[in-house]
Amino acid sequence: MGKAYFLTLLDLTMKLVCSQSDLSTNLSIVSRAVPSRPTHPVLANVLLQADAQTNSVSLTAFDLSLGIRTSFSAEVIQSGAIALPAKLLVDITSRLPEGEITLEDESASVAETPGGEGIIVTLTPKSGRYQLRAMGAEEYPELPVIENIEAIHLTAAALIEGLRGCLFATSSDETKQVLTGVHLTLKQDALEFAATDGHRLAVVETLNESAVASAENQLEVTVPNRAMRELERMLAHSSSEEETVALYFDQGQIVFQWPNQRLTSRILEGQYPAYRLLIPRQFERTLTLERRQLVSTLERIAVLADQKNNIVKISIDSDAGEITLSVESQDVGSGRESMPAQQISGENIDIAFNIKYLMEGLKALPSPEIQMQLNGNLTPVIFTPLSGLKMTYLAMPVQLRS
Repeated sequence: MGKAYFLTLLDLTMKLVCSQSDLSTNLSIVSRAVPSRPTHPVLANVLLQADAQTNSVSLTAFDLSLGIRTSFSAEVIQSGAIALPAKLLVDITSRLPEGEITLEDESASVAETPGGEGIIVTLTPKSGRYQLRAMGAEEYPELPVIENIEAIHLTAAALIEGLRGCLFATSSDETKQVLTGVHLTLKQDALEFAATDGHRLAVVETLNESAVASAENQLEVTVPNRAMRELERMLAHSSSEEETVALYFDQGQIVFQWPNQRLTSRILEGQYPAYRLLIPRQFERTLTLERRQLVSTLERIAVLADQKNNIVKISIDSDAGEITLSVESQDVGSGRESMPAQQISGENIDIAFNIKYLMEGLKALPSPEIQMQLNGNLTPVIFTPLSGLKMTYLAMPVQLRS
């Protein structure tokens, strides 16, 4: 009976041949969803599924909040599924030379392994042989599936533009849970992205003719910034801008799916702030600035900023047609630099900002020239690009010390 048992296992042994680059590239994508401190041992693994009918391999990682699945072509000799230790597999595969790798589940020889327990998987590159202990695929949790829900179709370009323009403004403070996410709102012919940490606000509206909001598919959800960073990274590396991404959401979950890639995430609970009410409608002062010159000036000035408060003062001089940036640090020194400004309207004013917040927002504005609009020195200041993307960046000034 023992021999018959081993013969059956040998018949079912999973075996595939793939390229080192395909395996390594896809492992590096999915491994970002492997938790650093897994609540269950199986979550430290990557689920590998091989299909001989389609000659494809899929890899899945899931930390019970963020899930990533990718697939690639391979020569699958025998179908199968197994959970492999993520970190070890990434470390080994990334260091192997280019060429073919044979990956084989040697479950049949389990009884011969030390302790007689577990599953052994063998990786055979063109020179060498590596064996890893693995776990059964049945122990790996299923990715959330959203059924009977009509997909919303978005372009990869719209998603990338929106995420690049707002991700930096999300909060890193986990106690402000809803502010750690990006708020997505689907409008009639556009998708709006918003992010705020309480000190600044970024709002991006991207045209999206393929997504039409109807009464049935209204979308207004807040998705964790970690998931959105991975989505932006995956889209930037694996899709063309014209590619269509299908979006499904229901029951506290959201799914983004496009050829060979899938990302799932939980949706953040809680009411997102009514951020549109924070944006002033009228302004007493307006000026136009050359964005790159402003950013490079800020970068030079920032070297002397005090690490404790990191403040830059901006003095607007309408008579001279310029702005002056200055920093003062009691322990380090001081710096001052002026640059031209165009179309200045309104009275002169001194205003101060957290230099880090100001620079991050200005770097995200995709335009050679930007408009700065404000009222007082403690009221919200709005920065908008004069061309390209429809984006609003709101920065709260800080109190100037006398």
